[in-house]
Amino acid sequence: MRINILLLVTLVASALYLVQVQYESRRLYAEIERTQGEARKLEVENERLQVEKRAQATPARVQQLARDQLQMRAATPAITQYVTLKGAPQ
Repeated sequence: MRINILLLVTLVASALYLVQVQYESRRLYAEIERTQGEARKLEVENERLQVEKRAQATPARVQQLARDQLQMRAATPAITQYVTLKGAPQ
C-alpha cells in the first residue's frame, strides 16, 4: 500500500513537471516567433532607409541643394583667386 502511494505521488509530480516544461516550451517558441518577426521588420526598415539614403545622396540632388540652399556655384577661372606666398620662388 505504501509503495502505491509513493508511485502515485511520483506520477503526479512527473505529470506536473511535464505540464510545466510544455508550457515553458510553448512560451519560448512564441517569444522566438515574435523576435524573428521583429527582426524581419527591422531588416525591411533598414533596407528602406538604405534606399532612401542612396536616393538622397545622388550627385544631381547634392548639386541642386548646394546651388539652392547654400548659394554655391561652380568654380571658374574668372572667380578663382590665386594666393602666393611672399618670398617663395615662382
